[in-house]
Amino acid sequence: MNIFFNLRGTMVRQIAEERAVPAPLQEAVMSPPRRSSSSQGDRTSTETLQKNNSSNSGVILDISALKMAEVDTEVPPLPPRYRFRDLLLGDQTFQNDDRVQVEFYVNENTFKERLKLFFIKNQRSSLRIRLFNFSLKILTCALYILRVSLDNPKDDNPCATCRNSSETNGTNPTDIDWKLIFWVNRREPVWAIQVTVALISFLETMLITYLSYKGNIWEQMFQISFILEMINTVPFIITIFWKPLRNIFVPVFLNCWLAKGALENMINDFHRAIQRTHSAMFNQVFILICTLLCLVFTGACGIQHLERAGKHLNLFDSFYFCIVTFSTVGYGDVTPQIWPSQLLVVILICVALVVLPLQFEELAYLWMESQKLGGNYSRHRAQTEKHVVLCVSSLKIDLLMDFLNEFYAHPRLQDYYVVILCPTEIDIQVRRILQIPLWSQRVIYLQGSALKDQDLMRAKMDDAEACFILSSRNEVDRTAADHQTILRAWAAKDFAPNCPLYVQILKPENKFHVKFADHVVCEEEFKYAMLALNCVCPATSTLVTLLVHTSRGQEGQLSPEQWQRTYGRCSGNEVYHIRLCDSKFFGEYDGKSFTYASFHAHKKYGVCLIGVKREDNKSILLNPGPRHIMAATDTCYYINITKEENSAFIFKQEEKHNKGMPVSGLYDAPSRLPVHSIIASMGTVAIDLQNPDPPEESGKLTIPTENGAGSRRPSIAPVLEIADSSAILPCDLLSDQSEDETNQSDEEGSVGSDFVKGYPPNSPYIGSSPTLCHLLPQKAPFCCLRLDKGCTHSSFEDAKAYGFKNKLIIVSAETAGNGLYNFIVPLRAYYRPRKELNPIVLLLDYPPDNHFLEAICCFPMVYFMAGTIDNLDNLLQCGIIYADNLVVVDKESTMSAEEDYMADAKTIVNVQTMFRLFPSLSIITELTHPSNMRFMQFRAKDCYSLALSKLEKIERDKGSNLAFMFRLPFAAGRVFSISMLDTLLYQSFVKDYMIAIARLLLGLDTTPGSGYLCAMKITEEDLWIRTYGRLFQKLCSSSAEIPIGIYRTESHMFSTSESQMSINIEQGMEHRERGESWKEKTAHRNSTTSDQSEHPLLRKKSMQWARRLSRKSNKPSSRAERISQQRLNLYRRSERQELSELVKNRMKHLGLPTVGYDEMNDHQNTLSYVLINPPPDTMLELNDVVYLIRSDPLAHMPEDSQVGQARTTRNQQEFGTETRDETHL
Repeated sequence: MNIFFNLRGTMVRQIAEERAVPAPLQEAVMSPPRRSSSSQGDRTSTETLQKNNSSNSGVILDISALKMAEVDTEVPPLPPRYRFRDLLLGDQTFQNDDRVQVEFYVNENTFKERLKLFFIKNQRSSLRIRLFNFSLKILTCALYILRVSLDNPKDDNPCATCRNSSETNGTNPTDIDWKLIFWVNRREPVWAIQVTVALISFLETMLITYLSYKGNIWEQMFQISFILEMINTVPFIITIFWKPLRNIFVPVFLNCWLAKGALENMINDFHRAIQRTHSAMFNQVFILICTLLCLVFTGACGIQHLERAGKHLNLFDSFYFCIVTFSTVGYGDVTPQIWPSQLLVVILICVALVVLPLQFEELAYLWMESQKLGGNYSRHRAQTEKHVVLCVSSLKIDLLMDFLNEFYAHPRLQDYYVVILCPTEIDIQVRRILQIPLWSQRVIYLQGSALKDQDLMRAKMDDAEACFILSSRNEVDRTAADHQTILRAWAAKDFAPNCPLYVQILKPENKFHVKFADHVVCEEEFKYAMLALNCVCPATSTLVTLLVHTSRGQEGQLSPEQWQRTYGRCSGNEVYHIRLCDSKFFGEYDGKSFTYASFHAHKKYGVCLIGVKREDNKSILLNPGPRHIMAATDTCYYINITKEENSAFIFKQEEKHNKGMPVSGLYDAPSRLPVHSIIASMGTVAIDLQNPDPPEESGKLTIPTENGAGSRRPSIAPVLEIADSSAILPCDLLSDQSEDETNQSDEEGSVGSDFVKGYPPNSPYIGSSPTLCHLLPQKAPFCCLRLDKGCTHSSFEDAKAYGFKNKLIIVSAETAGNGLYNFIVPLRAYYRPRKELNPIVLLLDYPPDNHFLEAICCFPMVYFMAGTIDNLDNLLQCGIIYADNLVVVDKESTMSAEEDYMADAKTIVNVQTMFRLFPSLSIITELTHPSNMRFMQFRAKDCYSLALSKLEKIERDKGSNLAFMFRLPFAAGRVFSISMLDTLLYQSFVKDYMIAIARLLLGLDTTPGSGYLCAMKITEEDLWIRTYGRLFQKLCSSSAEIPIGIYRTESHMFSTSESQMSINIEQGMEHRERGESWKEKTAHRNSTTSDQSEHPLLRKKSMQWARRLSRKSNKPSSRAERISQQRLNLYRRSERQELSELVKNRMKHLGLPTVGYDEMNDHQNTLSYVLINPPPDTMLELNDVVYLIRSDPLAHMPEDSQVGQARTTRNQQEFGTETRDETHL
């Protein structure tokens, strides 16, 4: 304690020396304060003390300080900030003394402001006041009508001074009795009520005028409403003090105009009170109606009163006259007789001619603006009907039609409304489309922004079943377009958290911003993955596009071309789902393996089971393999013409014995009975599927012996119900060391060490799915990734110097975006055999940055080069003559053009040039607009292409969503547009699993236990299998692979006669009629293909079909035509030789060897197409490519004791794409 007091004393002395206290303050401190509140001296001393404190540069003293001064008078007390005792003991007196109470909004506490708040500012109280005022005005008008009905101008006027002694008979009708105009007969009760109402109205008007006063009294006094109030109230107030004036006429009917203004203000206050806005159209219509009523009421009352001195019209006759006059009918049976009433009619007509046109003009303007904005989606409709909202930044006709056709293709969506929310004004073409009766009743266009809650309220986003947010892919800055999409998604989620969101994003690096959405489609992810699979599985883009489009398989069914009928019918296959316990297709396979269920379902019903999902697992597994045992609660995903719920089952044996048996009995028939047909129907479509049972000889299959049996045809092992580990081909790709050892000598010289399998260490963007890939043991230096320039590690400067064993894959893109990463990953996935890996060359307009190089430097045989496809030297340096596939990616800088469809002009011309220079090269092109694919590989004098163009127009007129499917480049998978995949997002509204299945097929996601898409080629050794159904059985029994389709290439003869260029519509219709008769005579779905011996006949039919569609008649070719044809062939040959010489000269100039340039080997005389889920009896042909879903090799790893045996078995029975000759099927 002594130390504490010594320390305190020392501090007090220091502070006393630093701060000198004035003498008056010391006196105040020395004198003890008094606490009596009644003493005036105490108050004076306190005020003096406060003044001294304020002038003492911040020294503050309180009562406790004064008490301390009594104890120690030698030193002044400490300021509060130095008082340890108060801090230790918690004395907060000094803090309370420093507080100053501040009152806000003091000006609103006055009496005038309180009245203004009650009468004007507050919405609810103001609404009540205006409602009361409106009631008063209506009451005055009602009292006037009552007074008129009780008034009789023939009675004596009670006014003594103004009394009319008697009515003069025989007076000229043009004479005016002014007394009847200025004086009326007003009953005493009516007068009392009118005076009371007038007094209240006068007081209210004066109070409102006082509260609204802003410094100019004359401005308020000369307002129309104030003048009318004075005219209708002051005379009644005067009659209180002057009784003879009680019968004076007062134009009380003018209160209708005041009632009109009060009603308008009341409605505005009402909407302010309930925090809801009303449309300007409603307000204007309301004003117009009120104006008309006031004009008619004013005219009727004024004419009736003035005619008291003339014809004595009653109020109804005056009202009738006003209606007839304002409607411009003018019967003339009722007319005013005296000039005052006639003058009033003239005034009213002039007022109507001025006021009404202005009102109608404003109404028309608002109507036109509302048509641009689209109005509102009514709340009642939103609560009783279902609707979805489509948010876009700009609406194009192609986007709109793709969405509407795909959305309304599903039967259960026919009653849905589509509300389009777009910030731009509606386009003329879009407006014309929306006026079609098919869409006008179901599609509503609203101009507005998704970032505004008012516009989202107009679209009733909170009541919507879903919200589709689409990006503008035609923007030059695609990143900015993604940013707009992200903000729209955030705004929609903030406004309606429970509304499902379907978001389309362009750049993969922006995808994680919209992860909260229910379904997200990243355009560049799907695009590059699909283009990559096109290089190893031909026409993957066509396969996926047909799967995600809604079709009934009716396209091309009237064509005499076999391939068009087959291709069009198989294009109707889609992906559906059903629970196993509810399915007739798969219900009998409960407890059996997935492979067994898939094969027998295809054999019996023609459906292809491709995936399954457990009830306790959210992941979909594509071909989980034979070790997956089907359970009753599993969800099955299958490919078929239509879903099972729309299918009827007719069994052959039961049809013979029970002709009258209902469908329900047939449905419950034993599942082992042979199926005669499956009638798959959707709406009005029915497709008859023939009995797919194999011949009796294949009913009991045996495994062939080792030595064979002479000429006996080999048989196929049956598919087991339960998986047998010894019968399934093992696929342990992770432990594939034997392959690395045996094929080490076959590796490229540039690779100094073996590849390893692992996950890429660097991901270019957030959200990319990890995929097990072939990787380099060590990252390649950035200088080694440059193909056309040597470095200290490698001196190679062109593709030939590297000595690649496999064909190259060249990708031409503008920039090295993060989407290119998704092109490389599927081509370097772990399930691709090492010896089948193709070198990848990125031909970029602009060199990539280090961030992208860091992501790709871990992949083997991936190179880049700066150059463009319109430069022949760049193409030759990157090794185009050694390439098997060239992928041309749509460039962002060319996506926007003054004319929309010209965005692809540069790409199309460049690809056409490469097609002429390198005819043997497979060029895969991405276009912005799907309609431009008709210009790919364009032949101006090819009659067959022109015939296909005519077929496309016919299919489009029939309402097909896939009218472009018969174009040869699309059918062959040589052209692709990302807009075709917009339907993937639209279908997700009905099929929420479509995005997940598409990502698994394209390799974007790798789910443990799920298979992947690959392909195999049918060789001569495989033709003994004969049919697709037997191939299905062979694949399921040997390697547990599920085939889903065929890519078929046929030789074709294309006509080039100039006389066959034009197409005749009338003869095309004749061709359709003949096609119908042909269809009735031929077999149905199973008769899809024929043997190779029938191909010349088919080609002959193709030529006849093309000639039949030509304008000229089928006359034999003249000698002049044959000579011109020969000249054309010679010209083409000389042109090709000229191009060949051009290419070889440039190669010599660049120092490249010309060996390998095969200018004559082209594919111009072939056509290719995709058959999705063909029938079991489809005949296999040479060079058919079969799409397979191969089970995950990592899902069934062999045990350590069986690793050696698995390797030996795999080496003996390799089931790869390029080693089919080793597989003895």
